[in-house]
Formats: sequence, structure tokens, C-alpha cells
Amino acid sequence: MKSDNKNIRHLSLPALQEYFGSIGEKPFRAKQVYEWVWLRHANSFDAMTNLSKDLRHKLETHFTLPAVTVDTVQKSTDGTIKSRFRLHDNHLVEGVLIPTDTRQTACVSSQVGCSLSCKFCATGYMDRKRNLDYDEIYDEVALINQQALEHYGKKLSNIVFMGMGEPLLNYKNVLQAIERITAPDGLGMSPKRITVSTAGVAKMIRQLGDDKVRFNLALSLHAANDKKRSEIMPINDSNSLKELIEALNYFYKATENEISFEYILFKDFNDSKADADELIKIYRQVPADLVNIIEYNPIDNARFQKPEAQTAEEFMAYLGKNRVNARLRRSRGKDIDAACGQLANKG
Repeated sequence: MKSDNKNIRHLSLPALQEYFGSIGEKPFRAKQVYEWVWLRHANSFDAMTNLSKDLRHKLETHFTLPAVTVDTVQKSTDGTIKSRFRLHDNHLVEGVLIPTDTRQTACVSSQVGCSLSCKFCATGYMDRKRNLDYDEIYDEVALINQQALEHYGKKLSNIVFMGMGEPLLNYKNVLQAIERITAPDGLGMSPKRITVSTAGVAKMIRQLGDDKVRFNLALSLHAANDKKRSEIMPINDSNSLKELIEALNYFYKATENEISFEYILFKDFNDSKADADELIKIYRQVPADLVNIIEYNPIDNARFQKPEAQTAEEFMAYLGKNRVNARLRRSRGKDIDAACGQLANKG
């Protein structure tokens, strides 16, 4: 097999039909192969048992099928499952299955590492090696869906792009992956059950609006003024809060899709009444449905600490009093480094 052979999953159904016609095979073979790689999640040509050995050999000679495999699995005491996935070039990424009584959520990665260097996030201390291809992102979701079925007897209900990497810096692959995940001949999931989380790339938020995407958007805010936000999120230097607010409004006007804010509470940094007032001010400038207030999960390299429970409760109560729809999101999978901001391929 030549390394420059084309990944068979990067061929559309018409392109596959054309290929089979060129080797004298019936067009229906294309649909069989397409189903194997997208619906039945085949990870080798040998697995395509309704094709002749000769045809499987031809496919092996002309194409690659670089499937993602599960490298290690850890299960938390709260039922959360973290998987480390191995890519065809031996790079590793992590994905998490978060089960609750009402939903099965996959948290997936879009890049190997990350280039944004957010000070509170374990992935931010890793280099960005490369973007994931759309079929690799699809594989992550399909493998986590298998885990949901095996462990909990339920299919995935939700997907959040909140794993390793910045999804909007891998724009094309993330959108193609979602297209396949929502396609009837893919995983058939509703785009309304998918949330893409961004650290704030204003230009690409506007692009999402122009592309009329149908999924939800979450902005990782974490500080509600530019000075503090730039201190913990260097991307804010080139994407100010004013620019992000304008971009979010542009996105909403174009799509009317749900927008939410993510806000991690850090002790003595962004957890005061004054911080809450600044958050309220931003909330009122954007048609946001929800503010997720997130427990901070300590990581090795960062100096931040989690505030006292009473501080968090008072912060939440103050937001509620000011008619902010806020929810305190309890962290899941902390004991296996699977919680928000902890993904770093420790395994």
C-alpha cells in the first residue's frame, strides 16, 4: 500500500461510483463500501465481508482506510469514561463520554494539542501538532457512541466540541465532521444536539453565521473584562470582548441558533460581585440562552484555585437575582483527569 494513496473516506458517493465503474464493477458496490466506512464503521477493507476477496484486495492496493483506534480507557467513579484515541500517525487525542439520567454526551477533540495557551487548561500547555481530519473526528464520535451503547444501553444524545484544540481553527474539518455526524447515512444526529465551543475567534464566528450552520455555539468567556481575559486567554489580545460580542450578535442574526457562555470560577480572580456585574453586562448584550458556571479543576501547571462553595453559591444567587439564566455545572470525571480543562493525554 502506497502512503500517497487516497483515504477512501475522503471520496464522495458519486466519486466512489465513478471508481467502481472504471474497474468494471457494478455501481451498487459504491453504496456497500460507503455504508461500511460510515454506517458500519469498518476499520479495514478485510472487514467488508460482502465484497469479494479480489475486490477487497483492489481497494487495499488503491486506497487507505486510516481508522482511529481506542488506545486506553478509564472509567470514573461517577460513570464518566475517558478514552485516549490513537490516530493513524500515532498521535493521541482524548474524548469523554459523560452519562447522566437524561443524556449521553460525547466531549470530542478537534486538534492534537492546542495553539491558544489558555493558562488554566492542561491542553493549552501542549503544542499543537496538527488538525484532526473530519473522518477522525467522526471516528471519535462513533467510538464514544459504541461505548454509550455498551455501558449504558443508550445512543449518544449530545455532542460538545469541548475537548482538545480550538474547533474554529480547524473550521473546515469540524464542519465536514458535523455534516457526516448529522447525515442520514452517517450517525443521523440532530445538529441542535451539537455544541461547538470556541475560545473566541471573532472572524470564524461570523463565518459560521455566513455558512448558516444549524448547531449551537458556546463562548469560553471565563473573564468579563479585556484585562483579566487577556491575562488568562492570550487569544483575547486579537479578539477583544467588543469584537466577540459583535460577532455573536452577527451569528445569532444569521442563524438564530442557541448561544451560551462558559465561565470557570477562579478563586480571588473572577468570583467577586464586581466580576458578576461585568458578566451580567455582557450577558445583556448578546441573545445568550445560558451561562454555564463551571467548577475549576486544578491542573499541574496552573496557579489557580477553586473558590469556596459558599462563594460559588453567592455568585450564582447574584446572577439569578439579576435574571441571568445560569447553571452551575458540576465537574465529571475529575478522578481520571477527564473534567473540563484536564485533557492532556496522561492516560
